Amino acid sequence: MPMGVTQLELTGERLLDAVLTTLSDNKAEDVVQIDLRGKTAVCDYMVICTGRSSRQVAAIADKVEETLKQDHGVLCKSEGKEGGDWVLIDAGDVLVHVFRPEVREFYQLEKMWQPVNGAEAQTALR
Repeated sequence: MPMGVTQLELTGERLLDAVLTTLSDNKAEDVVQIDLRGKTAVCDYMVICTGRSSRQVAAIADKVEETLKQDHGVLCKSEGKEGGDWVLIDAGDVLVHVFRPEVREFYQLEKMWQPVNGAEAQTALR
């Protein structure tokens, strides 16, 4: 954990920023963040992104988990790394979905969680 930051000070926004930075650094594509604060007790933010292959999907997921653990002391739970089609990372206030393109298109999670006007979903510009 960085100097001067305690676990209690690690807000959903800081965690989201760490996730988005890690995804950008590791060449995740089509990164979308959805603000779920006040809409569900499950998490504050959902991040959806794409990796070009099963290997890249698993590598991106590994890097997110490693970065959050080493830099922020957050232990994540994940599912799906073995298959590499869709990995779900539960980082507490932030849920991260890493998909292969075809799988992302099939499930269309953005459409399920975005408001009708799409105002609360943002493409991350990192």
